Amino acid sequence: MATTHTGGAAARHRTHHTAPELHATGVLILLAGAFLPIMDFFITNVALPSIDTSLHASPSSLQLVIAGYGVAYAALLVLGGRLGDRYGRHRLFLVALVGFVLASLACGLAPGVGLLIAARIVQGATAALLVPQVLATFHHALDGERKARALALYGATSGIAAVVGQLVGGLLVSADIAGTSWRPIFLVNVPIGLVVLLVAARIVPATRSEHPVGIDLPGTVLFAATLVALLVPLTEGHALGWPWWVWLLLALAVALGAATYGVEKRAERRGEVPLLPPSLLRLPSMSRGLAMVLAFSIGFGAFMFVFALTVQNGLHADALHGGLAILPMALLFFAGSVLAPRLITRFGRAAMAAGAVVQLAGLVWLVAVLVTSRPQAGLWAMAAPLALAGAGQSMLFAGLFRSVLADVPAHLGGIGSGVLITLQQSGLALGVATLGTLYLARAPHGIPHAFATVEYVQMGIVALLAAGTAALPRFTRAADVPVIEG
Repeated sequence: MATTHTGGAAARHRTHHTAPELHATGVLILLAGAFLPIMDFFITNVALPSIDTSLHASPSSLQLVIAGYGVAYAALLVLGGRLGDRYGRHRLFLVALVGFVLASLACGLAPGVGLLIAARIVQGATAALLVPQVLATFHHALDGERKARALALYGATSGIAAVVGQLVGGLLVSADIAGTSWRPIFLVNVPIGLVVLLVAARIVPATRSEHPVGIDLPGTVLFAATLVALLVPLTEGHALGWPWWVWLLLALAVALGAATYGVEKRAERRGEVPLLPPSLLRLPSMSRGLAMVLAFSIGFGAFMFVFALTVQNGLHADALHGGLAILPMALLFFAGSVLAPRLITRFGRAAMAAGAVVQLAGLVWLVAVLVTSRPQAGLWAMAAPLALAGAGQSMLFAGLFRSVLADVPAHLGGIGSGVLITLQQSGLALGVATLGTLYLARAPHGIPHAFATVEYVQMGIVALLAAGTAALPRFTRAADVPVIEG
């Protein structure tokens, strides 16, 4: 149960600089620790066809390789932040990193797809314990310009991890080191993780919250159960012919979602700080922004999944060229993310709407290239529309992130950030489960048209997001985005 939320909430989140100073090398080591879990979500996409060939995996099993990681990460992210506050961020970072390395080793050695999925779930869970410690350590061990620079580097790390994940994944699979095919995409985490572990143990300072927020065990369990009850039928239903138990699980997901809301509402009335505080969710900026972030993430997660399969199975590119194909989108997304704060501050919601329109134009162009090219589209032909889509979505996402946190009280900033990233990760997993299933159902009738079907849905989402920006807060100054503290 969550502990009682007594007075002095703001004091709970004040920084206490009793720990040794975090030096530049320590910042880089923590960023390396965060880089691995972020990269691991994207590195797997380009390896899916190789995993299929090697382990004879069903299409729904391939979805679970991606979505299982995302759901475990989403469900435990806020819990990870609170455990770090209570038991020490340095300690939990090291423990979680050991768990992540061992789970990566298990993934790389998995003899069957069932064990691979199980190891991926453990990977996601340990990632959820690891990543919040990085942000919280920056928040508590750095000041002023050094803190701002470290947080900016963390944002850049997220973008770089997406690019490197796709490229390194393609390179390692294509290299087929000692006949190991896809396995090095997971095994590479082991030596890197061990180096980060040894250095972090020596130079990263220990910090913890003076007044940690309690662990909301009932809320965490119910939220995780809701995601699982929703994910499993959506990923397995099509392959199994939609048996009765699939519909029962979907109904159970609705009931569990309602139970989660009720439990969290009662916890907040008792003065506790629940996993998903209903009072925060009732803020207009947050409720509208979170709905839009969820929709955006569903489309993005689905796109990354189906594009990797389309390039390799439909265009017959190898894994390396499959990784290179997404590079224009990733680079423009990263560059746009750097420019977005300044443009949104100047032009407000209009910049977000313009970004959505640009992304929509890129998606329309991309579908046209894939569907109309004969005999098939070349990777160079897709570069310009992918770059356009990446530039547009970077502007839209940056604005959504900012709008969600616009009205969150300062002392609840860490919890608000945790809720945001939890919904974002849930959306990525649900996108794979829902639109990924749609793609797999349409693929036997033609892969380019299956991709187009999914993208028509994503285009509808983006069009609604463009219109929905009018319901978001006006931006009149740069937002001070809080970090996850639990």
